[in-house]
Amino acid sequence: MKPQVYDNSQTWLWNLRHAPSVFHSQNVNCILETPDVDSNSWLWCGLPVASPLGIPAGPLLDRHWLLHYAALGFDVLVYKTVRSVARDCYALPNLVPVGCSALSSAGTTISATQKMQGSWAVSFGMPSQHPDIWRKDVAAARSGLEEGKVLVVSVVGTQDVTIADTAESLDKLAEDFALCAAWAMESGAHGVEANFSCPNVTTADGQLYQQPESAGVVAERIRRRIRNAPLVLKIGNVTTPDQARQLLSAVGPYINGLAMTNSISAHVADKDGALLFGGQVRGICGKAIRAASIAQTRMFRSIIDAHGLPLDLIGVGGISCANDVREYLQAGATSVGIATAAMIDPQIGTRIRGEFSA
Repeated sequence: MKPQVYDNSQTWLWNLRHAPSVFHSQNVNCILETPDVDSNSWLWCGLPVASPLGIPAGPLLDRHWLLHYAALGFDVLVYKTVRSVARDCYALPNLVPVGCSALSSAGTTISATQKMQGSWAVSFGMPSQHPDIWRKDVAAARSGLEEGKVLVVSVVGTQDVTIADTAESLDKLAEDFALCAAWAMESGAHGVEANFSCPNVTTADGQLYQQPESAGVVAERIRRRIRNAPLVLKIGNVTTPDQARQLLSAVGPYINGLAMTNSISAHVADKDGALLFGGQVRGICGKAIRAASIAQTRMFRSIIDAHGLPLDLIGVGGISCANDVREYLQAGATSVGIATAAMIDPQIGTRIRGEFSA
């Protein structure tokens, strides 16, 4: 029997309601080793983990999906982004395969394809179950995890659009982020990932990484609420050292790590040249962003080390084999997140472990 995969012809809610049973795979306990890293020293923000292999928030819709991937060899598991209110998903299509060999900057136009070629445009809009539901589900997920695995909950604040772009709006957004983070920790999370980047929404809750001063306000508020618990920020495409330094200066004192890159935005056109998604940009994930994401990881690591900052980097984008994992680790990542390839082939974690062992 093969492990269940996400059905991109169905809605987010359908996939949530048709979650898999835990799939018991063989050979998931292979130790990952690299030539210059002690295989017993893997850490996520100071917490010991069995390997640096993780799954970002996207595929882990609830505890069933999370424990499914945990059984398939992944050890850093990020629960799907949650809010303080219920939020519907965008209409289908949510995942559109695209043809693009490499994407390094935002705002370009790429073509949709019929077959998956390793990359797709993502259009979910950060949906969330009601907190009464997800808080109980997070607790159940924690109780089902084995030793050596870390449960991280991705949270996002919900902006009050009636008072957007005001000091009051930022204060309420920061408080909402902090509330969700506190609920996540109370429910049993080992740590929190605050989602500061979603290219599919236009409000401030999805663009914080581009606003260092506001990002610092929100990060500080979350830190106060969750005290010493690990805090990672998910960020999007940062292309210059100056941008990276400004962001690190604002958020560095309050966080334990950064997860990057949460896609690169682009317009998507059909075979006739008509723009999809109402002409709005969507985040491109998968192998098309791998080179840019590795370069961003290397840039941040250089700045972090130069300033002596004790920050983890979680490398995300286009990983599909052991060599990709090695490239991220050599660029300065301390762990990695595999989403697109894992949604297509859930057994990729087992295969990567086998490649390392071989």
